Amino acid sequence: FSGADLADGSCAHPTIPGRVSPLLPANHVTMTKGTGLVHTAPAHGMEDYSVASHHQLPTDCLVDESGCFTEAAGPELKNKNVLEEGNEAVIKMLQAAGSLLKEEKYVHSYPYDWRTKKPMIIRASKQWFVNTADVKATAQDVLKKVKVIPTSAVNRMLEMLDRRTFWCISRQRCWGVP
Repeated sequence: FSGADLADGSCAHPTIPGRVSPLLPANHVTMTKGTGLVHTAPAHGMEDYSVASHHQLPTDCLVDESGCFTEAAGPELKNKNVLEEGNEAVIKMLQAAGSLLKEEKYVHSYPYDWRTKKPMIIRASKQWFVNTADVKATAQDVLKKVKVIPTSAVNRMLEMLDRRTFWCISRQRCWGVP
């Protein structure tokens, strides 16, 4: 059967009793890459955030700044590193619940930190979000006054700024830092 047969359905969460998760269609998943339905982690990536926003889902982040599960992830996972012992704990929880269908080694395409060469976890953090045309126009005007090398990058940046619907005002890192 196709993913469309499952759309608007739901499934029981494999490790949290009583929690139900919706089956959601997503444009970034196609029949050539899967069913067209996704599990989503709204606090861990732009596509997931977009799907969650479209369906008015919460964007709770269960991972802290150190890459460890928070208390909200449950006592079995709290303080475990997501990419290390946390991964093994989740596998054991799935086995115990009778919900593990298959386990195999998989090299995930995580983004890597340019300095440490270690995988990074994209996670939501507290920010201020602004959605105004004034901010966009001001940013574009200021960018036109910045000396950009190579100069050909200015138009690409202006186009990218024009497509933005939300602006995140953050002091987490300087612009231009990888």
